[in-house]
Amino acid sequence: MLPPLRLGVNIDHVATIRNARGGDHPDPVRAAEIVASVGGDGITAHLREDRRHIRDEDLARIQTATDLPLNLEMAATEEMLSIALRHKPHAACIVPEKREERTTEGGLDAAGLHNSLVPIVDRLKQAGIRVSLFIEANERQLDTAIRLGVPVVEFHTGEYAHAFADGDNGRVASELKRIADMSALAVKNGIEPHAGHGLTFENVQPIAAIPQIAELNIGHYLIGEAVFTGLEAAVKKMRGLMDEAR
Repeated sequence: MLPPLRLGVNIDHVATIRNARGGDHPDPVRAAEIVASVGGDGITAHLREDRRHIRDEDLARIQTATDLPLNLEMAATEEMLSIALRHKPHAACIVPEKREERTTEGGLDAAGLHNSLVPIVDRLKQAGIRVSLFIEANERQLDTAIRLGVPVVEFHTGEYAHAFADGDNGRVASELKRIADMSALAVKNGIEPHAGHGLTFENVQPIAAIPQIAELNIGHYLIGEAVFTGLEAAVKKMRGLMDEAR
């Protein structure tokens, strides 16, 4: 029997809706409390350079509101490093960030950024923060994660999600094999593999069935479904599908 698979829920887009009108409603902290109440395993929040969704003051409020571990997604900048060191989240996932993108597009080029990542990763680790890299599932990026000594990688599942949506079964199989192979290689090298991006009720189970993957981080889809069914029901359904796959 496979070990249980953790579900981290990204609550960024509750804040996106709030910020569309200004003010304080809907409150992402309330979303974090609901996730905690229905068996979510963690809260993910991305504090972007332009503060398009999560705001600085949200971080402490989220940490206070629940006992769930906070996974702070952050760009590899001095500003974000300083914020992470001040708040000391359970985990910090270093992601690529471009101001003009709507959402994170592709994985971090950890290999190309190795030298600039070294001091950031080291300072986060020294502060007791569990460091993760959001990368493509390929050997070049994983090798860099190994050399950087990070305990976690999160594999970008966007290409898999696109192939699934297109009904391209050959590409779906290829993407699943790539993610599975790299997950196995990560575990072999002492790194815990996570996965996320573009995961839905329809496509989550083949990813969830990869035995080495320990955690999925899912946000936009769950918040979108919550508009129709409520966040509690959406998280419960995703949790159930993930458990079935195991």
